Amino acid sequence: MRVLVAGGAGLIGSAMCARLLDRGDSVLCVDNYVTGRAANLDGLLGRRAMTFIEADVCRDIALPPGAGLDAVINLACPASPVDFDRLGLEIMEAGSRGVANLLDVARSHGARFLQASTSEVYGDPESHPQAETYWGNVNPVGPRSVYDEAKRFGEALTMAHHRRFGTEVRIARIFNTYGPRMRLDDGRVVSNFVVQALQGRPITIYGDGSQTRSFCYVDDEVGGLIALLESDFTGPVNVGDDRERTVRDMAETVLELTGSESEIVYVDLPVDDPTRRRPDLTLARRVLGWQPSTSLEDGLKLTIGWFRAQLPA
Repeated sequence: MRVLVAGGAGLIGSAMCARLLDRGDSVLCVDNYVTGRAANLDGLLGRRAMTFIEADVCRDIALPPGAGLDAVINLACPASPVDFDRLGLEIMEAGSRGVANLLDVARSHGARFLQASTSEVYGDPESHPQAETYWGNVNPVGPRSVYDEAKRFGEALTMAHHRRFGTEVRIARIFNTYGPRMRLDDGRVVSNFVVQALQGRPITIYGDGSQTRSFCYVDDEVGGLIALLESDFTGPVNVGDDRERTVRDMAETVLELTGSESEIVYVDLPVDDPTRRRPDLTLARRVLGWQPSTSLEDGLKLTIGWFRAQLPA
């Protein structure tokens, strides 16, 4: 296939580009480096089937002449809580104008479109685990709303395009993804804990650490997204790991795997921070034949090794 990967210099995007290239696909990688990193594409840009376009998906994307596309995968949107204040308007635009532009690209090429949505559409859920039929508990004006609502709007826009024009679409709801190529200043649980542990700084837990998350290793995440792309199911479909961990347990696991003697400290919980988050993967197992396979410990070992190589000696 010939696939356009928007947000291809990010954590999931760069892993997606690598997977597609390895299996013989041609890739058009689009990124504006707002949160993606050029270093994430090291070893990929020199490959014959890889083309990089530095562009903002919210503006016109100048594709190479004769660039026929079979699929468009939209992973283009800042996703870390540290970005919600400084890039709030850009996030909202990516979830509206950016999604619309990429849908138009897919339609013009007769290509299949995959929208990467998020577990954040469930907000601070009152239903557990979260199934795709749950409509969520979202604060539309809180500090997280720029991301939550951008992704909810992106889903609605994707389905409206599908109904109006018959565009073939797929919607995935991604749950906490981690792995090599994460930003050092990503601001999320895994990157925070690993960097703090490796640098001997206190491990900062928001709240009392009893809140839960489900962490999916990036290679598993990419496998689930490709399975959805190649399926006959529109979605939305949860794509994540359903093995639930408390944040406190996660901190202790990172300390054990790094051999760090960092202390654990507790600070106030951010506004609207979800108390529990775990996907119901019944649909993914049934319609995609997919489930994650990487244990948290194995995924963390690979991630810690990557962070060690990035941090100053």
